[in-house]
Amino acid sequence: MNANFSSARPVRIEEVAQWDLETEVAIIGFGAAGSCAAIEAREAGAQVDIFEVASAGGGSAGLSGGEVYVGGSGGTEVQREAGFEDSTDAFQTYLAMAGGPAADGDRVALYAENGVAHFNWLKQQGVPFKGTYLPGKWIEPTTDDTLVWSGSELAWPFSAHATPAPRGHTVQFVGWGGGQKLMETLCQRAQDLGANVHFNSRALCLIVDSANAVQGVIIRRDGKVLSVRARKGVILAAGGFIGNREMVQRYAPEAMVCEQLVTAGNDDGSGIRMGMSVGAATLNMHEFFATVPFFPPASLVKGIFINERGQRFINEDAYHGRVAHYVLRQPNRRVWLLVDEEIFGRPMLQENIDIVAVGETWDEVAEGLGLPTGALQHSVAEFNRHAAEGLDPYFHKSAEWLRPLSTPPFAALSYCLGDIDAHAFTLGGLATRPSGEVLDGDGQPIPGLYAAGRTACGLPRWGEGYSSGLSLGDSTFFGREAGKCAARQ
Repeated sequence: MNANFSSARPVRIEEVAQWDLETEVAIIGFGAAGSCAAIEAREAGAQVDIFEVASAGGGSAGLSGGEVYVGGSGGTEVQREAGFEDSTDAFQTYLAMAGGPAADGDRVALYAENGVAHFNWLKQQGVPFKGTYLPGKWIEPTTDDTLVWSGSELAWPFSAHATPAPRGHTVQFVGWGGGQKLMETLCQRAQDLGANVHFNSRALCLIVDSANAVQGVIIRRDGKVLSVRARKGVILAAGGFIGNREMVQRYAPEAMVCEQLVTAGNDDGSGIRMGMSVGAATLNMHEFFATVPFFPPASLVKGIFINERGQRFINEDAYHGRVAHYVLRQPNRRVWLLVDEEIFGRPMLQENIDIVAVGETWDEVAEGLGLPTGALQHSVAEFNRHAAEGLDPYFHKSAEWLRPLSTPPFAALSYCLGDIDAHAFTLGGLATRPSGEVLDGDGQPIPGLYAAGRTACGLPRWGEGYSSGLSLGDSTFFGREAGKCAARQ
């Protein structure tokens, strides 16, 4: 057999001299999607082998805040106990808006209808949730509370179409990084159910027969190449491609400005490339999540962003990832956050942010930034005039975050390219059915191949609509669907 393996080229089954390992369901990746796929496949009675390139499970989900975005059906028990009713219609409407122009209606409907049941399933697997509500605006909670506002639910335009409710359900964990606890629980559950886990095992390429049906996968484990037979199917759950800068440049070049990569180090696009090698279609490869250090402190949300023309361009109370996309695409990527003495603070995630202009008047700040005469002053005056009445007719910022910027000294914090740390991960991936079956260019399933998590294009497919918890909700739920579907074959 040819030893020059590439994820871009499958191996034909006639080239396989012998099977070094046989299983029913082979799962590539032991993160959120892979662990949940394994749990469901084992519950269905299938033999499961998981191949993880790292020396431990968890993947990028293990670095997350541990928030799962769920709701609908009147609300989870946590939502209801906190006094929030969350209808399935409102949840579905929000998810469809969050998915943007390419939202998958069938996927959205399935998730909205089963959000509460999925939350209950996670608890049944042993994932701990304290069950308490934490009000306020957070990137992720540092307390061990459960329920948070984790998206743009209260912000325009989402609030104008979907009744707001907090839907971020966070694993019980003190401090940032609750994803570690979530993944320890799910990975252990998969192993307790009898899934065989192979660490330090890199998937090199798929194995196909003459009909292009996937029959297995080539693995390199501890330096040894193995041919693995998967009688029921292969599930690709190997993450996205933010760590493959060549792929980012090719498919999502706008993400190249984000130097902080949100990955455990293994989001190299290999799962997507293996799917493409057997004719899989891809979706939304240009889309990515991005964020910039904006808040906490929450007081900064009361400031206003302006570009090099001195103009506002976004309601600053929207989800920080939505704000970031608007920031990053301004002319020449020159943007500043304007604040006054009452709301001044330094972003917790970048306390060394440059304060590039300070003045007792906005004229002095404008001069310090070198902006067109009168532009900044006009934007601030218009904002202040309406904010004094609790209004924002231009960008519809919620009254909770409106107050005139009128207490000197005034300052401009630099969000110009090169002055901030922008974070990113990819949202595009393989085209799949909600059941996890990978589709070719004609929309037909490729026999024996499934995908979930960031290897697939799932619920989160529009950077401007992302909410914290959507990736974990998508990966765990549709990982389950892929596991069940593969086990049935």
